[in-house]
Amino acid sequence: MRITIITIFPGMLDGFLRESMMKRAVDQGAVQFDFVDPREFTTDVHRTVDDRPYGGGPGMVMKPDPLAAAIRSVHTANSRVIYLSPQGCPFTQSKAEMLATASKHLILLCGHYEGVDERLIQRYVDEEISIGDYVLTNGALAATVVIDATVRLIPGVLGGEGATEAESFTTGLLDFPQYTRPEEFEGLTVPDILKSGDHGKIAAWRHEQALDRTRKRRPDLLDG
Repeated sequence: MRITIITIFPGMLDGFLRESMMKRAVDQGAVQFDFVDPREFTTDVHRTVDDRPYGGGPGMVMKPDPLAAAIRSVHTANSRVIYLSPQGCPFTQSKAEMLATASKHLILLCGHYEGVDERLIQRYVDEEISIGDYVLTNGALAATVVIDATVRLIPGVLGGEGATEAESFTTGLLDFPQYTRPEEFEGLTVPDILKSGDHGKIAAWRHEQALDRTRKRRPDLLDG
């Protein structure tokens, strides 16, 4: 997979993409990252990428011209353009799974200020994605969330098959409680069932724990 990030702040993502799982994914050849700065496609001496909104109001709006040129510079028949926006559809585990398996080239458009000109969205954007019901300074941080959730699902990135099959949201439930050594920590012990060696009973216990946790914390996931 190739992931292109269009942003005026590439430095906000550079460190993230050079560490941990992202670095391993690049080293494995599972993913390729590149940046496009819309300022490189401006025509004025100040490299202006924003202007006042028509109709008045606070803030600035990103101009369509440099953004369109930035997208065109990397767009191919295999590209999918995603605009990170508070007005987008909620980003979910199922969406991450779809992007990880069905997309060869993601172009992540990071907005700033009050957003981008609507005409740019109409002409060049395939879908808008929101990572939550709140507003960020710009879309670069939202892009890291989408990248992390998607890249980890590319086959082979996390290692063995099945590494993500029992995670929260993948099964429609939250994850069950996890434990590791030491066996006792500050008076709290590991549940005996997990030390029993009976994998059938352990699986049943974990499923019940996942159901109970989901009922208490995210009952909306159980609707239907």
